[in-house]
Amino acid sequence: MEQKDLKILAQNLANPQGEKGVEIGEMMNATNIGMTLESIKILLIEDGEHILEIGHGNAGHVKSLLSLAQNVKYTGIDISETMQHEAKRLNENFKSQADFILYEGRKLPFEDEVFDKIFTVNTVYFWENPVEFLNEIYRVLKNTGTFVLTFAQRDFMEKLPFTKFNFNLYNNDEMEELISESRFKRMKISEKEEEIKSKTGDELIKRNYTVLTIKK
Repeated sequence: MEQKDLKILAQNLANPQGEKGVEIGEMMNATNIGMTLESIKILLIEDGEHILEIGHGNAGHVKSLLSLAQNVKYTGIDISETMQHEAKRLNENFKSQADFILYEGRKLPFEDEVFDKIFTVNTVYFWENPVEFLNEIYRVLKNTGTFVLTFAQRDFMEKLPFTKFNFNLYNNDEMEELISESRFKRMKISEKEEEIKSKTGDELIKRNYTVLTIKK
């Protein structure tokens, strides 16, 4: 891919827009589904809980999340109007349980201590002020709640040609340092590996990623 195409890809990974954004949303759902389902599994969702996902993408995974327990309520939040529309379209059958909210990417538009569980997959690279945003997540999470943050490690991400365009990359130590600067007190780190299709072609690549289980 040429540099301008890589830049467009990077922009759409951060904030999918228009027809191209819909395509990117489908591709992201396919390449991220392993990380997403692993994150949802680690949440240990129970009956009656309210779950927040930050950066829901096209939300093709919401059906499986809602099936894990009774009377689960899901709220997804995203900066992309294209993804909000796609998520609503794909989850029309679940609109009584699933809401999709558009926001500007900095302040979470919720009261304090609303959510039992919060998770986010492959969004941390785009946070403008990561510590402030972590504190926003802390604010809206119940005191007994769990926050799962999942990201691909720096060593892997640096090899991808599009991550030089406005991606902030982290290894485990850097992410631990970031969390320690926030109000969160406890975390557990799990490292995972999976084989996926690359975002720039059809070749299979091995991705190393980290799942952080974070508590107040």
